[in-house]
Amino acid sequence: MAWEVSWSEEAAGFVSKLERSAAKRIVEKVEFASRDPSKYFSRLVGYDDYKLRVGDYRVIALLIHSEKKLFIEKVGHRKNVYK
Repeated sequence: MAWEVSWSEEAAGFVSKLERSAAKRIVEKVEFASRDPSKYFSRLVGYDDYKLRVGDYRVIALLIHSEKKLFIEKVGHRKNVYK
């Protein structure tokens, strides 16, 4: 059973500005990973957030295990997404 996925305005805005192929790849990977997020997302050291690698992009998310919700907080290029 897939988890419920919701996107922040910042993350959705970033994805909408990307090339269509890159945006499609990110959305498809998030939907695929929502089936079992703990398998595909890895925890950021020192934070409650998790990351998902999609090529040169990173998806920063909050996993709410009790409600089975996946909240996508930020999406960005790997060189500056963590700043």
